[in-house]
Amino acid sequence: MVKYACPENIEDTVTAAPEGARFSIRRMARLLKVSTSGYYQHVRRRAATVATPRQQRRADLEVKIVDIHRESKGTYGSPRVTAELRARGEVVTKKTVAKIMASVGIEGISPRTFKVTTTVVDPQASFPPDLIERCFDQGRLDAAWFTDITYLTCGDGDMFLCAIRDGHSRKVLGYSVSDHIGADMVTAAIDQAVATRGGLCDGTILHSDRGGEYTAHLTAVACGRYGLRRSMGATGICWDNSPSESFWSIFKHEEYYRHAYATKSELVAGVDNWVVFYNTVRRNSAVGMLSPDSFENSLRVEVA
Repeated sequence: MVKYACPENIEDTVTAAPEGARFSIRRMARLLKVSTSGYYQHVRRRAATVATPRQQRRADLEVKIVDIHRESKGTYGSPRVTAELRARGEVVTKKTVAKIMASVGIEGISPRTFKVTTTVVDPQASFPPDLIERCFDQGRLDAAWFTDITYLTCGDGDMFLCAIRDGHSRKVLGYSVSDHIGADMVTAAIDQAVATRGGLCDGTILHSDRGGEYTAHLTAVACGRYGLRRSMGATGICWDNSPSESFWSIFKHEEYYRHAYATKSELVAGVDNWVVFYNTVRRNSAVGMLSPDSFENSLRVEVA
């Protein structure tokens, strides 16, 4: 029997099962002047291009995972991506998400263990007692706030960032950026934190290290004005204020180390944008993979 090449437009002239059920494939191939082997090759190629439900599901997840990773500014790993997918109604395991992320070449940022920082202590200062004793989450909002200062730099020179967070929700309540380190930046962060809470902070513990900025008279006056109870860990023991050290590690690896800031204004804008992202969007494993704001809102709903 004479064999004929399979034409390019065979899809327009030969269909698979329906016609094959009515007529002989060999007869149709002869009438259309194509080979039976060419016809079956076409059928196999066409079947290969039709995705199975499982393949379609994986492709859909891949698109959603890449979108979520991009929305997180490239910081989310599989646990947070999984949490975000579930929040959007997807039923998926962390193992599946991890496999897909690896296959498309994306990964989250894992902050390294924080480094011990040097605290400059005023030898003439008196120190409040440690009211926390490493019990960082006191079980409710505004039971304890944690504060610390970290060093930053930009094209215009050295900068410093002071932040205050709630120990229960992890929310950043107040922060200040300055080109010098001193009690005034601490009091500015305190003022903002108190304003965030609407002034309702009488009896709240403000825990810090023993740096001169926190033992300063100006800081003590600000705490007294708002009814904040001062608390300090031991000198040189970073674990006594580990929530703040951990927060700096997150901030620096997810934001600061990934950008070069030419000016002070660029650095301040970067800090502002990231704090908003941290409070409102970024999922925190310590509060059930919710953002701090979402976690606090869930507490208010429970009370109501």
